[in-house]
Amino acid sequence: MPLDFLFLLLFSFFVSCVGTWGIRKLALRYSLLDVPNQRSSHSLPIPHGGGVALLFSFYLAGGYLVFTSTINIPHVLGLSGCGVGIAMVGLLDDFFQLSAAKRFIVHFCCAFLAVNFFISNDALFLPGGYGVPLLLVRLFLVVGLVWLLNLFNFMDGIDGLAGAEAISVALGAGVLLFCSGENGNYLYLLMVLAASALGFLIWNWPPAKIFMGDACSGFLGFCFGILCLLTTSSTGMTLWAWLLLFGAFVVDSTVTLMVRVWRGEKFYQAHRSHAYQILARRMRSHLKVTLCYIGVNWLFLFPLACFSVYRPEYGLFLVIFSYSLLTILCMVVGAGTTND
Repeated sequence: MPLDFLFLLLFSFFVSCVGTWGIRKLALRYSLLDVPNQRSSHSLPIPHGGGVALLFSFYLAGGYLVFTSTINIPHVLGLSGCGVGIAMVGLLDDFFQLSAAKRFIVHFCCAFLAVNFFISNDALFLPGGYGVPLLLVRLFLVVGLVWLLNLFNFMDGIDGLAGAEAISVALGAGVLLFCSGENGNYLYLLMVLAASALGFLIWNWPPAKIFMGDACSGFLGFCFGILCLLTTSSTGMTLWAWLLLFGAFVVDSTVTLMVRVWRGEKFYQAHRSHAYQILARRMRSHLKVTLCYIGVNWLFLFPLACFSVYRPEYGLFLVIFSYSLLTILCMVVGAGTTND
């Protein structure tokens, strides 16, 4: 890895860390606080919006990589154009509480534009030769992007969890790309994203001094979705590997949503019945739960993702196996049913 890129990673970390500190100071001065309510997992008012510094750091580094011709301009244009839309609606929701309908309209529009910007193939990028008509591919990807950006938002409910997940997924995907011989566009973007997320996590680590906010959590899910789209269609990465890396977040959020829908609850309303929220209350610790999710990511899901890259014919089986175990754990915890 070039020495100047290592300095760029340090710069990204520094900008994100200092920027988060500055946003926290402003939020405290102007009382821009997340006040606890019956659906919160924290007990004290905490500044929010710190993820904006993460976004600024990521875009700044991305601009430098484009300026030095290190990465292709279309990749950054697609991410930045649609990503800004996701971030802006999240920022407005942070301060003005937008309706679910308005958020979803923007989410679907940005996802539709992104998919049509990046996808030109006439078959889904699944290993094993599975062919899917282009229209179904686009529909699948639009819905997948919207779900991914929202699930990241759903899972940003306790100290350090979303930031730690962003770092785990970015580093895990980066390692797999590097080992498969990819050392260009996507690897650089993932490493910059991990460095920026680490700078924010310094302030969000339990006990959190500032929260990420919807502007950043939604963008992270969207950004990972686009990177998944790009890497699985042009590198040695597989869709299975990405699904495995995201397994903990995908299963927790999906199981919780399905159970709440089955129970006739309004799935789009705020709640605290995710498995991680229930565990945080039972353990009386955000730190323990965040460390548990980090452990699941690196000790269980990452090795399976590695195997799925080198033996893609087993990828579907590995996803079913891991998701089944995680689903059982979520059901045992009571995901979607316990909201006390």
